[in-house]
Amino acid sequence: MRVRALAPIALTAALAMTGCGATADTDVVTVYSADGLRDEAGTGWFDLVFEEFEAETGIEVRYVEGGSGEMVQRADRESANPQADVIVTLPPFIQQADGLGLLQEYEPEGADQVETRDPDGKWTTVVDNYFAFIYNTEELDEPPATWEDLLDPRFEGRLQYSTPGVAGDGTAVLIQAMHRFGGLDPAMDYLGELQENNVGPSSSTGALGPKVDKGELLVANGDVQMNYAQARSMPNLGIWFPAEEGGAPTTFALPYTAGLLTGAPNDENGRALIDFLLSEGSQEQVSSAAGGFPARVDVEPTGEDAEALAELMEGVEIFEPDWKDIEANLSEYLDAWREATDG
Repeated sequence: MRVRALAPIALTAALAMTGCGATADTDVVTVYSADGLRDEAGTGWFDLVFEEFEAETGIEVRYVEGGSGEMVQRADRESANPQADVIVTLPPFIQQADGLGLLQEYEPEGADQVETRDPDGKWTTVVDNYFAFIYNTEELDEPPATWEDLLDPRFEGRLQYSTPGVAGDGTAVLIQAMHRFGGLDPAMDYLGELQENNVGPSSSTGALGPKVDKGELLVANGDVQMNYAQARSMPNLGIWFPAEEGGAPTTFALPYTAGLLTGAPNDENGRALIDFLLSEGSQEQVSSAAGGFPARVDVEPTGEDAEALAELMEGVEIFEPDWKDIEANLSEYLDAWREATDG
């Protein structure tokens, strides 16, 4: 299997010596992605699908991962000399990438079976997913029921959420708090209070799962797909959704979305890879390999994992964020968060 990460320093040095940007390589496709779809054991959805793609097409997948915002920022910095072909990231960063002119129009095969996609064809969901929290099941018999419970002093120094504006799941904390508390100001009041318990910034949400499993943290943020996959090798990891006092737990969809980057040096290979991610065969593996939900409505997940995921979502109310508002005002929201938390 030839899936590997780029070496940014070596690549930059090579470009400096040649005085040019990335050149097309008919046997390569480069992916910038939010973390969560690969694992160290090599059994994640991306691991399996990339291996199948390479075997079928002979095209090598070069892979770089980080926080959603981090990947968009990197692609933006490189926009004069693009280094990647495909970006996979969470909302609102896929919308941000489009607003920066980083995405070109491409409607992949099977996109007509995907409900959450850009009407202008700039991006398409490849794995459905939902915002969630995680807790240590060994030290806590039950997770905190409500958002207010997270303010309890027992969580001081043992609670952490990833950084809004850098990580997609961290930005989701901000979005969910605004929904829960009815607007920006009350949400900032709450997050300001929560900062008393917060360990501090984390650019990667994926790094929080092992800390919760080991008991370094009692609670952290995450998402269903990533944490369900982590829980297979982390026995003390539980997934939960905070509720309003006296109300039902709530969450919102936080899908992995894929787009073809503007000026992609290997755009035909990028198109082929996005098509492959949306193929029925790849989508049928989403629940078992990724711990997520198929993006295609015509692919019915089956098996123990699909049943467990459906059970996890029972009784959870799902709301739809105003993504246009979030895209337009994200900078203002992030500034307010930094001021409220001294972040």
